[in-house]
Amino acid sequence: MKLHTKILLGLVLGLIAGIIVNQILGVSGNSHAGLEFFIANVTDPIGQIFLRLLFMIVVPLVFASLALGVAKLGDLRSVGRIGMRTLGFFIVLTTLAVIIGMALIVGFEPGKNFDAGMQNQLMSIYGDNTSKVIEKSKEIQITLMTFVDMTLPRNILKAFVDMQMLPVIIVALLFGIMMTKFDPIILGSSQRGLTALNEFSIRIVDMAMKIAPYAVPCLVFGIAARFGFAILKPLGLYVALVFSGYLIHTFVVYSILLRTLASVNPWAFFKAVKSVLITAFSTSSSNATLPTTIRVTEENLKISPNIAGFVLPLGATVNMNGTALYEGMTVLFLAEVFGVELTIAQQALVVVMAVLTAIGTAGIPGGSLPLIVLVMQSVGVPPEGIGIILGVDRVLDMGRTTVNVTGDVVTAACIAKLEGQAAKIDT
Repeated sequence: MKLHTKILLGLVLGLIAGIIVNQILGVSGNSHAGLEFFIANVTDPIGQIFLRLLFMIVVPLVFASLALGVAKLGDLRSVGRIGMRTLGFFIVLTTLAVIIGMALIVGFEPGKNFDAGMQNQLMSIYGDNTSKVIEKSKEIQITLMTFVDMTLPRNILKAFVDMQMLPVIIVALLFGIMMTKFDPIILGSSQRGLTALNEFSIRIVDMAMKIAPYAVPCLVFGIAARFGFAILKPLGLYVALVFSGYLIHTFVVYSILLRTLASVNPWAFFKAVKSVLITAFSTSSSNATLPTTIRVTEENLKISPNIAGFVLPLGATVNMNGTALYEGMTVLFLAEVFGVELTIAQQALVVVMAVLTAIGTAGIPGGSLPLIVLVMQSVGVPPEGIGIILGVDRVLDMGRTTVNVTGDVVTAACIAKLEGQAAKIDT
């Protein structure tokens, strides 16, 4: 049995086991002491070993792959051309994702008939978490200085330790650019050192993936056992529409780009990157998935390391298609729940802010939820409403991470084709 098949089987078994336990115990949320003890002392540690192995080598892998990728491009003109094309793809794809998601909410109006009693119940259940999210949103100041702090911190070592990926990317880009100006002897030794670091990171990924079939079911078991289907009932249409948005963007928009710009068969592409999709879905983290993404892109799609090493680390930080789609849909859904009618201008503002905040998600502590609160406040939606969707956020996070990561690989395939290094998939 192939590794990705084992992981997928483990994912399904973990979900089924969790749902069965949830139905037997009849719990909703973290309210059963025995279940919480089992999750905290058995399943979570096993899942975390897998995640920590991936997280621990993200920074060295990003630094080595990006610096080597830039150095191998050879000159600043190549770096600038590929960089502008990559960012252009990211912005266009993210904007399209928001528009698709918001169109689904406007078309089906899932918040119009939302039960007021269930609304109050959900907000009370997640009251503490709601307060924390709102407090985090108050700490965020979106200014030009915020961007400077996100990209150029005073203490770069602290940025590396805290896994602040934007500064890591900036330093790696600068290092790669400066390597092109090194003396040939120093350049050769630098490349060998970075290649060794890159190879070490890949070997750690291979080791982590061997335990993935056992760790992945442990990761998803806790979610399914705590919530089961109960939390999906009042939010069923909203959740279904969000996942519909994910599927449309992944299998329609990405497929069109693959066929027209990358000259790649979409079916063959998705088959080749299956392990990336499964890892992204189960870990809910673009950074944790990045080592697998780079390895699969280079090995299965035959995209050169200089392209993959440049596009993929950058994409893991700033290309958040699924996150932007989710943010736009959530703001419109909660606006409907509270009866806030948004004008066309306000909806356009939501599109712009969802794109910008999705790009900034990785650089600002607290993830996407505090940023959604900022978007809600900008169009007059009560920020306390974020509590309504907190219960399903973890499930939706799995889907949006998969969309984000897939978008990175699609962009790499398109850039490779534009650079005359088209992807090649073994059939």
